[in-house]
Amino acid sequence: MTPSQNTDTATATTTPAVDLEQYDKSETDPLDDLPGEVEMTLFEHLEELRQRIFYALIAVAISVIGCFIAVKPIVQWLEVPAQGVKFLQLAPGEYFFVSLKVAGYSGLVISSPFILYQIVQFVLPGLTRRERRLLGPVVLGSSALFVAGLFFAYFLLIPAALRFFISYGADVVEQLWSIDKYFEFVLLLLFSTGLAFQIPIIQILLGALKIVSSQTMLSGWRYVVLGAVVLGAVLTPSTDPLTQTLLAGAVLGLYFGGIGLVKLTGN
Repeated sequence: MTPSQNTDTATATTTPAVDLEQYDKSETDPLDDLPGEVEMTLFEHLEELRQRIFYALIAVAISVIGCFIAVKPIVQWLEVPAQGVKFLQLAPGEYFFVSLKVAGYSGLVISSPFILYQIVQFVLPGLTRRERRLLGPVVLGSSALFVAGLFFAYFLLIPAALRFFISYGADVVEQLWSIDKYFEFVLLLLFSTGLAFQIPIIQILLGALKIVSSQTMLSGWRYVVLGAVVLGAVLTPSTDPLTQTLLAGAVLGLYFGGIGLVKLTGN
């Protein structure tokens, strides 16, 4: 074999490798990289998870204790939608256990930003640059929607439900309510509404991850209407149709608003 033939053979052999390397580089998206990637063993991950949970529980405990110390103003604030109805303590210690419930729910709300911070710090090392760009808007949007759900329940759902119950039996029974039953109703409605307001965040995540498109979400609107009615019936502790209709309407508005947001992102 002549030297020129050897050169041609070497060129023919190495050229595909060079082209393949260039192809691989062109296909690599910097947004899919893991910045600052640090490898950890399973036990190190479990240890970090244990620490994050421990810090979150400490924050919850401190918040609950603080809310229990100042529970009377919180109870009075939650009694406002009852429109002057007289509450009774029907069993020894009933108000004490109600205070514990109110302090527990209030402390959980107050400590939720710190809990979210611990969750973000735990999952952050495993997120790509593309996923990290979504993290800030998702956390802020989720927090804002949860607070909006609490306000919606406090100023619209709860007063509407209580007006219905008060007016329904006004000429027959005197309005004397168990304080435990009242706060069980109010606290459950507040938190179920706050969770229901997370629907747009779930839609944005599904769209951003290319799991479900906005067109697919819109095409299933019939099932969504049915699901909103069922969700309104399940999440509302009362059985009055007005409260269920208001919550179902809010869920539908959030769902179609979420479709619009997903559409704006190009998904």
